[in-house]
Amino acid sequence: MHLDIMTKKIFYRINIPVLIFIGSIFIVNAQTPLYLDSSLSTEERVEDLMSHMTLEEKVYQMNQFVGLDHMRQAEENLTEEELHSNDAQGFYKGIFSDDVAEMTRRGEIGSFLHVLTPEESNLLQDLASQSRLKIPLLIGIDAIHGNALVSGTTVYPSPITLASTWSDNFLEIIGKQTAKEMRATGSHWTFTPNIDVLRDPRWGRVGETFGEDQLLVGNLGAAMIRGFQQEDFTGAEKVIACAKHMIAGGESINGLNAAPMDVSMRTLKEVHLKPYKKAIDEGVYSIMAAHNELNGIPCHMNSWLMTDLFRNKWGFNGFFVSDWMDIERIETLHHVAGSLKEASFLSVNAGMDMHMHGPKFPETIVALVKEGTLPLERVNEACKKILTAKFKLGLFENRKINLDEIPEKIFTPEHQKIALETARRGAVLLKNDGILPLPKSKSVKRILVTGPNANNQTILGDWHAVQPNENVTTIFEGIKNIGTDKGYEVDFFNSGENIRKIKDTAIEIAAQKASDVDYVIVVVGDNSMRYRWKDKTAGENMGRAALDLSGKQLKLVKALKATGTPVVVVLVNGRPISEPWLEDNIPAILEAWEPGSLGGRAVAEILFGNINPSGKLPLTVARDVGQLRMIYNHKPSAYFHKYAFEKITPLYPFGFGLSYTTFEYSTPQLSEPFLSPNSTVSVSVEVRNTGNYDGEEVVQMYIRDQISSATRPVKELKEYKRILIKKGESKTVSFKIDKETLAFYDINMNYCVEPGDFTIMIGSSSDKKDLKATTLSVNTKMNVDE
Repeated sequence: MHLDIMTKKIFYRINIPVLIFIGSIFIVNAQTPLYLDSSLSTEERVEDLMSHMTLEEKVYQMNQFVGLDHMRQAEENLTEEELHSNDAQGFYKGIFSDDVAEMTRRGEIGSFLHVLTPEESNLLQDLASQSRLKIPLLIGIDAIHGNALVSGTTVYPSPITLASTWSDNFLEIIGKQTAKEMRATGSHWTFTPNIDVLRDPRWGRVGETFGEDQLLVGNLGAAMIRGFQQEDFTGAEKVIACAKHMIAGGESINGLNAAPMDVSMRTLKEVHLKPYKKAIDEGVYSIMAAHNELNGIPCHMNSWLMTDLFRNKWGFNGFFVSDWMDIERIETLHHVAGSLKEASFLSVNAGMDMHMHGPKFPETIVALVKEGTLPLERVNEACKKILTAKFKLGLFENRKINLDEIPEKIFTPEHQKIALETARRGAVLLKNDGILPLPKSKSVKRILVTGPNANNQTILGDWHAVQPNENVTTIFEGIKNIGTDKGYEVDFFNSGENIRKIKDTAIEIAAQKASDVDYVIVVVGDNSMRYRWKDKTAGENMGRAALDLSGKQLKLVKALKATGTPVVVVLVNGRPISEPWLEDNIPAILEAWEPGSLGGRAVAEILFGNINPSGKLPLTVARDVGQLRMIYNHKPSAYFHKYAFEKITPLYPFGFGLSYTTFEYSTPQLSEPFLSPNSTVSVSVEVRNTGNYDGEEVVQMYIRDQISSATRPVKELKEYKRILIKKGESKTVSFKIDKETLAFYDINMNYCVEPGDFTIMIGSSSDKKDLKATTLSVNTKMNVDE
């Protein structure tokens, strides 16, 4: 260490000149601690700060509260019973917003969430700056698809929509742009990406995920982490990412959020853990535990996951955060602890670093340390990681934001462009009998737009606040804007926005109006808007026991179809809709998902042919809820027998999506017929655009291990590429195959490649009819690092 640094370690920095006598130094002014010196390294600053902290102050850094404005609203809206049973609003019995403000001033809170205005962020940081040690606050927010809980920001398409782009690059760009908007409005930590692997579409949180395939989920999650953190998240336009929910939340036993998960170690390793390994390798700095238990152990006290596997084996060096009140639920819901004190010990001792959210937790941790039950080192480790984040983010130097600069940094043209491009590429054309694209009209023709999601902000999905109307293009508005230019007269009829309460009289009027037009575009699906909680049909904590169109939506579509006017269905939803009647009777179906701020424009561009659709499903759409679990990568015996009255095939397969053009694939060609331990084999295919439109195609590569010591899926996605091919042209697409591509857990749970033949399949979806195949052979067993 340099001498000047050593000197700084011994003496406090002096702000005014000193009187120097031989052999002595006399300090004449107030002392400034070293940790406030930005010229020192993060490690030195953390070490110095912790040397000044009491046990209580360290524990306070591990505790989080909801924002003051959020508390005030919850105080008005919730009973104490509702507080404990919900995961969206919070207040604290006997503690009010003024009390929390005073706690912040005393340095007794380390982090906040649900701080939704820049003004409140600045207020809280001002309060924290008055504390003894002046430690800034770490403010977290659910910026799931843009910083959408803050009004005026860019709302990108929901994660399931982004997954339908099959584009890692877009996810990284969105991460960077979201980070910029978060920092501009006072937040530093996003509770995303959700890297749960979806295994049950009844789950309300499907829209937050990247679908059912662990490779796709892992790749897209890692890309978003790269965008948020931009390596080590040091700087003023970067944020901490949070991989969640650890673990297996997408495979509950009944499709409901927080329900138990009971999965084998094989399924954990082959499916649910893979995206987390990728996230940790990418440097994710926080991981959120899941509400649920895993094989009888609440995830918030699972030391095997947090400490043994993630920290010690995989090298996770960030911090773990609890989900909403889930340390408390170790006692109150799971009943494996007799008190909050015991629950807190079980969680923190297992590896938990931060508590979301509220009082009493700090007191229990302090008591546990003082009585010798919980090691002090566990608190020091947690505190160190949280303080490291605050220093790297630059919060000690720039804890507040400049309110005047916000308009220049949010909802910018650059950000709008990416929101629009991803909405275009995330829409999936499920059916088209030739009605689309709608032709440019030589004579004036009329279009009726109706349906519960046609002209409101349902297109923004879950985790958004009401956005300024001028920032959102609804589907009706998009169709009207483009349709007018194409020679159409476009009208809207409000058939009822509350999906739960569509009236028969509104359906009758809609049908009457449909009789007098040339086309009907009906926009149906789900409602994930959390500020209309009682109207929701999807989103957090809104699971369903069915997969069909809820309420009277299908009745509305049938009434419109009965008029004889051509009907196009646009789906706006956060989870798949299983309605075989639509596939059998409607000439065109566009799955728009939740396309974000400019979603209405993107949908209209596709309907009128300005944009050629290219989205691909990141999940399997079942025909009926009774088919579940239905996933593309099922085991060979899954459909050995048949249902009595239902098919065993999906309504739409994983990876499926139509285009206005057509693509033809050649038979894949291998560079070598055999794979050896240290080699790489290339597989290539020629893709030709045989239609009349330029188009983008997502080329997908799957494998199947033909004979293995433990059963393997009938196919597994291993790589994908999105390419643009002009009409009449061809492109050669190549993928690399090595031992990691073919590895699996054998009968003894060793990760390896067994000798034998592997089917290599390439095509436009996971459906057998869309794939062309070849065979690659392996002659020797190869061990592979996990």
